[in-house]
Parts: sequence; structure tokens; C-alpha cells
Amino acid sequence: MSVLANHVDEYLRMRRSFGFKLAFPGRVLPEFVAHVEAAGTDTITVELAIEWAGSSDAAPIVLSHRLGAVRGFARYMTTIDPATQVPPAGVWPSTATRPAPYVWSDTEIRALLNAAGGLSDPLRAATYETLFGLLAACGMRIGEALGLARTDVDLERGVITINDAKFGRSRFVPMHPTTTDALGAYLTRRNRLCPRADTASLFVSSRGSALAYRSVHTTFIDLSTAIGVRTDSVRPRIHDIRHSFAVRTLINWHRAGADIESRMPALSNYLGHTNPSGTYWYLTAVPELMELAAARLDTRGRP
Repeated sequence: MSVLANHVDEYLRMRRSFGFKLAFPGRVLPEFVAHVEAAGTDTITVELAIEWAGSSDAAPIVLSHRLGAVRGFARYMTTIDPATQVPPAGVWPSTATRPAPYVWSDTEIRALLNAAGGLSDPLRAATYETLFGLLAACGMRIGEALGLARTDVDLERGVITINDAKFGRSRFVPMHPTTTDALGAYLTRRNRLCPRADTASLFVSSRGSALAYRSVHTTFIDLSTAIGVRTDSVRPRIHDIRHSFAVRTLINWHRAGADIESRMPALSNYLGHTNPSGTYWYLTAVPELMELAAARLDTRGRP
């Protein structure tokens, strides 16, 4: 291993000891080191950093993240090699336009679950029907759902524990009794159809292994197309099911005349947002919510 590669390992080890995951830098920095060494040097320069970051045909925001990973490592290297140059920020845009969510109706969610439950393999059908139902009922991220272990589900208390989620946060997710019953029924059926699963994961494939995101994504596309939700012009994402949960919750609160501001922190915590601003985004992203909010403001302003 080269000297610069050793420094990458030390840099990642040091920052991870402070709680940073650094999954992306851990993946791309060795590639950058190889690029530097191929240029016949072991010193980071602005020219090499920008040349490497821009060598991908990815979107500008990804190029920005690539250069950002080098910037962090370069700042570290300035304490070791004074000749190190730290690349500038702003070479590529560091933000992307957040896509408007596709809000699933209750009818569409039921159609998706029915289609999943109709898959030919009994275990696969039970797994996907329960997985998509859990996303719709609890609004969790698909990665969080796939990361659940059987021991993370407390059917007696009706609570799911999500460990080491986004930003390294963990949280408890209370379930509605119907959701708890559905998970209990899935586990009973899973144990009967696959008594010797080779994983501790809650959701298993037809082979008894942990469910992979790629398979879930492919199945979601197939099912959403089959029920007519996905078309050439409408392309809902799995993450939109989570968005739909948040939107439905906010719409119901508005219609009930609830105090949205006082309830928003609770919804943010439930969804695993770091602060309510991530949840408030739904107010501006969904026209129906904007109309309801405007109507309430108009009512408050009347004498």
C-alpha cells in the first residue's frame, strides 16, 4: 500500500472515530489516490483534484460531492504535506432541485398491496405486500425497512426500533394496531414458508436471504406499472410512499383544524428528520397542502 493510500486510511479512521460514516469518501478516495499516483506524484494539487472529480459522466452535484471528498482529505493532508493544495468549492453546483413527490392515493396504495399479494411465489408475495404496507403505514425509508432485524419488531408493545438510520440516528416507531397485526401475520407466514431463513433480517427473499434493494426496486417498478400508476410521464419512486405518508398526515391535521406548528416536531421525529424544516418542505411541495394552509390563513385573517 502506498504512502498516500495509508494516509487515506488514517484520515477515514480518525473521522469515523468521531461518528462520521464517510461511506462515499471511503469509496471514492482510493480512486482519487490511484489517479494522483498515475500522474507520477504523491502530492495533491488543485489540477489533479478537479481533473479526477470531473472525469465521471455523473450529474454536477455528484461531481461536487467527489471534489468535496477530496477537499476534506486535502485539508487533513496539509498538516502532513505542506505542498498539498486544497481544491476550491463551487466548481460544480452543490445542490440539486428536489423533485416534487408523487402522492399516492389510498386507492393506489391498496392496488399496489393487492398486486404484491398476488405475486406467484407465496413467500415473495407476503414479503412485498407487508414491506410496501409498512412503508405506507409508518412512512419509514426503504433502507430503514430493509435494515430491520426480526428483533427490532416488538409486537407486544407495537413498536419498531430503527437502529443507526440516516445521520446515525436511531428512533422508535409506534405502529397502529392494524400494522402490528399485519407484521405478526407476516412473521407467522414467513416462519411457515421459510422455517430456516439464513438471515436475521425481518424481510426475506423467496430463497430465505435478506431482501436486496435492487430486487425491491425492480419489483416496485413492475407492480406500479401493472396497476397503471407508472406511465411514460409519471414515474413514482419507492421514496414517494414515505412522502405520501407525511402529506396525508399533514392534510388530515389541516382538515381537522389541528395546531400544525405544535405537532410538526413530533412528525419530524417520527419520520427521522433532523429538524422540522425537512418536514415543512412538504407544505410547499404539494399544491393541496398549500391550498389548505392558505385557506386557514384566510380564515384567521377574517374579522
